[in-house]
Amino acid sequence: MHGVSTAKLVLFGALGAITVVFILAWVRGVRRARASGGVVPTPLELALGFVTNFFDTLGIGSFASTTSVFKLRRMVPDERIPGTLNVGHALPTVAQALIFIAIVNVGMATLIALIAASVAGAWLGAGVVSGLPRRKVQLGMGCALLVAAGLFVMTNLGLLPGGGEALSLEGWRFAAGLAGNFVLGALMTLGIGLYAPCMILVSLLGMNPIAAFPIMMGSCAFLMPVGSLRFIEKGSYAPRPALGLALGGIPGVLIAAFIVKSLPVTALRWLVVAVVLYAALAMLRSARAEGRPGEVTAPSVT
Repeated sequence: MHGVSTAKLVLFGALGAITVVFILAWVRGVRRARASGGVVPTPLELALGFVTNFFDTLGIGSFASTTSVFKLRRMVPDERIPGTLNVGHALPTVAQALIFIAIVNVGMATLIALIAASVAGAWLGAGVVSGLPRRKVQLGMGCALLVAAGLFVMTNLGLLPGGGEALSLEGWRFAAGLAGNFVLGALMTLGIGLYAPCMILVSLLGMNPIAAFPIMMGSCAFLMPVGSLRFIEKGSYAPRPALGLALGGIPGVLIAAFIVKSLPVTALRWLVVAVVLYAALAMLRSARAEGRPGEVTAPSVT
């Protein structure tokens, strides 16, 4: 038991160090953005951060819903949405990880290895996504939103695997978990949320679904700051909305984790499905228009 506690402390220390590096890089990015325009978040951006991270803490995920609002309200240029999601939701996700790693028992070797795999995937993925042209990002995110909607429907209909009782992975299951989380980390940088796919992955490998919470939140908490460094370096994100997600999101996480703790979220998922499907079709329609020669689409509002 003492070894587990020590391992968690080491993990928290590593997460703290990565978070400090991320914050310092983001502060420099905000200073550069301030020279070219305002960076103070609007009430809508703060509210969006609060609501999406509140429900993210309860296991719904934040990327699909945030992307839908960004697209519907034209808050962020399409090509900057992946970077804005990763940068803005990073700090609230770090708060989630600290809470759930502390309170949920899971094999530490499995947890650390799957987190490392997701970080490696995110680092490679962010380097690619941050340099993609607008139309490819639109196509990727449109498909990502369709996948997210499908996962929400499967969850509500009880079609996802129920999982087993294991709290760690061994043998081929361990190798499959590493490969799966590497891919999920890379896909995170394109705006495909990791929570639902990670829940499916660990359940298929026979783990207790409760064990997915520290794995998926820990993975995101490490990979999002790491991947975000590349988005910040290339300026491939919207600074003001990202700051709104972070400042509004952290209180949402704390209230959901320590006060509300659980809600009947099935009805909310059906609402999210409708919104996400609309946003997916809008994103794909924009990509189609972007690809037509001589056709110019209206610019998104930063």
